[in-house]
Amino acid sequence: MGGMDAAQEYVDAIAPEHRPLFDRVSGLIMEVCPEAIPTLSYGMPTYRVGKRRLHVGAWQHGISIYGWGRDRDGGFSSRHPSLVSGRGTIRLRSQDAAEVTDDELRDLVRAALEA
Repeated sequence: MGGMDAAQEYVDAIAPEHRPLFDRVSGLIMEVCPEAIPTLSYGMPTYRVGKRRLHVGAWQHGISIYGWGRDRDGGFSSRHPSLVSGRGTIRLRSQDAAEVTDDELRDLVRAALEA
């Protein structure tokens, strides 16, 4: 019921300075989990695999990634504790993103979405 269209509208409205970072994160999610179903949930793009979900929101600071459990982040929190904001939230500012490798993001996605 318009989930994909609404998600695309959200993506199209992302500020130009954050769009490359969103596209990077989204692309890595779909690379690691091509079976992920992108939809809109809690007002932001959400990637669903079975019962697991990963939300990716664009904000003034950059991109936030939500929905992973502390035990399912592929070691991301221990490598980048300054990027963890609250429980199950990673706040990635565009200037911080250079410190995070694609492989670290892939590990996070794998741990969060794969059974």
